Amino acid sequence: MPATVTDIYRYPVKGLSGEKLVETRLSPGQTITGDRIFALGRPGFSFNIENPVWMPKTNFLALVRDAQLAELTTRYDDASNTLTVRLDGNEVIAADLSSADGRAQLEAFFERFMADEISGAPTLLKADGHSFSDLDDKVISLINLESVRELNKKTGADTNPLRFRGNVYFNGVPAWDELDWVDRELTIGEMRLKVIKRTRRCAATNVNPDTAIRDMNIPATLQKNWGHADLGIYARVINAGTLRPGDALKLSS
Repeated sequence: MPATVTDIYRYPVKGLSGEKLVETRLSPGQTITGDRIFALGRPGFSFNIENPVWMPKTNFLALVRDAQLAELTTRYDDASNTLTVRLDGNEVIAADLSSADGRAQLEAFFERFMADEISGAPTLLKADGHSFSDLDDKVISLINLESVRELNKKTGADTNPLRFRGNVYFNGVPAWDELDWVDRELTIGEMRLKVIKRTRRCAATNVNPDTAIRDMNIPATLQKNWGHADLGIYARVINAGTLRPGDALKLSS
């Protein structure tokens, strides 16, 4: 079976739910457009949006510490700058993130929603050109669905691949082969990318995105069965182009 892209996702707000894309335009050395452009800084955390630098995810609301975030479904509209948040299928807030009032409303919502976990309101953060990625680099993350299936065979679970919060999901490659692609180039449709790093999984993947419950220990399971805690890879975009589901994925020779 030829290797192909099955799904593309972006995560406009770090720690919140992903959005499935029908296509995305990529630029050299950049993330998927609109991915991790916002974050919610924990109460008391100071971040200079005029001179942004990468900071560890523990400074932000994120699934690694805050499983409750998975209860929310969010959608960001680029045209109106509006983030809509739903809980149990019901809209609980729609905030214009370009306005001070809208940002304040969103911060107040999360102060209430996370009252048992945080003391005070988080701060909605955005800095031009900055990505609140887990990696100190502008990359896209790729997940081999066959590796997820192998994990499922070992655990007997039906693990939702969205646990791994990847940008690009693909089929048609033997399980774990992608971990040997570091420093090699890929072509995906018209795109060229260079794989720079394996993705080491953390406690965020223990959270079931359907139930918001920590019902697995993914890093420990990977370590026990395969001798590493990696699932997925990071790649840097080399040339501009459009990425779509169905695009063929090939490893350069």
